[in-house]
Amino acid sequence: MSHHEQAARDVGVIGMGAMGAGIAQSLRRAGHRVHAYDIRPGVAAAFAEQGGVACDTLAALAAACDVVVSVVVNAQQTESVLFGDGDLAAALRPGSVFVMCSTVDPSWSSALEARLAALGVLYLDAPISGGAAKAAAGEMTMMTAGAPAAYAACGPVLDAMAAKVYRLGDRAGAGSKVKIINQLLAGVHIAAAAEAMALGLREGVDADALYEVITHSAGNSWMFENRMAHVLAGDYTPLSAVDIFVKDLGLVLDTARHSKFPLPLASTAHQMFMQASAAGHGREDDSAVIKIFPGITLPESA
Repeated sequence: MSHHEQAARDVGVIGMGAMGAGIAQSLRRAGHRVHAYDIRPGVAAAFAEQGGVACDTLAALAAACDVVVSVVVNAQQTESVLFGDGDLAAALRPGSVFVMCSTVDPSWSSALEARLAALGVLYLDAPISGGAAKAAAGEMTMMTAGAPAAYAACGPVLDAMAAKVYRLGDRAGAGSKVKIINQLLAGVHIAAAAEAMALGLREGVDADALYEVITHSAGNSWMFENRMAHVLAGDYTPLSAVDIFVKDLGLVLDTARHSKFPLPLASTAHQMFMQASAAGHGREDDSAVIKIFPGITLPESA
C-alpha cells in the first residue's frame, strides 16, 4: 500500500472555476477521492468523467467528505453555500473542516469561524494566490490561519493543493488580512503598469521595445511583465477581470477604514478600476484598466 493510499481522503471541492478545477485536479493526482459541486449544470459531471465524483447537492458532498474546500467568488457566495439555499453548514459532519479559499473581509472570516464552531465544524481561513496554472499544478500559495485542530484535520490535503502553505495564526482572520495586503499590491501594480505603458504610447515610444527594457530594469514588476504582455497582444480575454479588482481593492479599503488607516495608492487604483468598469470593461482582463487613458492608440490583436 502506497503512502498516498494510506493518506487518501474524501475531499469536497465547491466551485469548479479556473482555480477550483485546478485544485480538484491536484487533489486527485495526490490520490484523494475528490467530490465536486458546481452551480453550473454539467461542470461536476465533466470532472467525474476524469475520475472524480460529481455531487448534485451540497448535502451529498457534505455527507461524503471530512474536508470541504470552498473556492467560490466571494463572501456572499460562501454565505449562500453554507447558510442559504445550499445549507451546507447543517449537513457538514461534526469534526470535519471547511477550508475557505475566497478573498473576503477578514472580520467576516473571523466571525465565520465562530459560527461553524457552534455547529462542531472546524474552519480554516485559507485564501489562495498564484492563478489557474499554479492551481492545476498544485503549486499555489495558501495564506492560512486557524485552530491547530483544523490543521490536523486537513494537513495532507493542503500540501496536495499548494507549494507553500503559510500558517499565519491560530485563529481565522490573519490569512485573509495577508491576502488583502497581497491584493493591495497586485491592484496597485497593475494600475501603475497600465499608467506607465499608457505614457509610453502617448509619447510615441515603441511599445514592444519599452516592454523589453522595463522587464530587464529596476522598474519592472511581476504584474507589469505579466499584464502588459496582454496589452501588447491586444488580448483582453479575462484571466482575472477588472471587476475582481473593483471588489478586492474595495475590500482593502474597507479593511483600512475600520481602523481609519489611509491608503492613498490603493484608493486611486480602485478608482481607476471603477472607471474602467463603468466604461464597460468590467468583464475584460484587468489589464483593460489601460483603456481609461485618453489620447492613446492601443495595440490591436494580430
